[in-house]
Amino acid sequence: MASHTVVLPLLLLLPFLFTAAANDVTAPAPSPTGELNLTSILESGGQYSTLLHLLQTTKIAEQLANQLKNSYDGLTFFAPNDAAFTKLKPGALNGLSDQQKIQLLLYHVLPRYYSVTTFQTASNPLPTEASGPGGMYSVNVTASTTSHLVNMSTGVVDVPISSTMMAKFPLAVYSVDDVLLPVQLFGGGASSSHKASAAAAPAGQKDAGAAAGKKGGGGVPKSGVAAEPSAAGEEEDAEDDGTKAAASRGMMGVGWTTVAAFALVAAVNLVGA
Repeated sequence: MASHTVVLPLLLLLPFLFTAAANDVTAPAPSPTGELNLTSILESGGQYSTLLHLLQTTKIAEQLANQLKNSYDGLTFFAPNDAAFTKLKPGALNGLSDQQKIQLLLYHVLPRYYSVTTFQTASNPLPTEASGPGGMYSVNVTASTTSHLVNMSTGVVDVPISSTMMAKFPLAVYSVDDVLLPVQLFGGGASSSHKASAAAAPAGQKDAGAAAGKKGGGGVPKSGVAAEPSAAGEEEDAEDDGTKAAASRGMMGVGWTTVAAFALVAAVNLVGA
């Protein structure tokens, strides 16, 4: 009689123990806070009205927003400011067809997330999201390991990153002072008024960014990208925290399962006694 008195409470507790174990094992990771919005990022920058107009009229803004929701690799976007578009030859932009404008915008998109540090180990050429009869349009990127400067070479222009607007996975947005001009649309000639004087520097030189810094009238580059690695470090820390949290949930699930198993064995032994 005494054994039945002990067994009954244990049997009543078993469903709760197994439920607790299941909940701990299947607990989902925290969802990202807030939805990344390229349009909002550019609007907050205050000097991207031409780019915003193109993104909205071509529906590329909507396309990229949908990609971000379903992308495992993230996206990198180079954002030419309003001053960049004024450097183009008169009529250069209006002379493009609607499809060519779409390809020009997509040429500013890399189909994965790149921080400044990952640019340093990237293998050229990097594919963009633009494509044509000849295949994917690509860009060459050089990065200095000492000053965190990044320079893009299209074959028509060389364009350094001037500042980081957003660099948190899955989206990186970098401001540039020139429009990236693909060879497929603009050929090897100069389609902009400045002919990209920085193009004289061979791709692969680590001091490519230093030449760009002279545009600001001083020896110190104006690039704000140097501050970005800290953001990349925060991202890595966040990923580590998520991994640790998942491991902790797994250990808790094992603990509850073990307790439930011992309770079941004890109940069976008592019944047998």
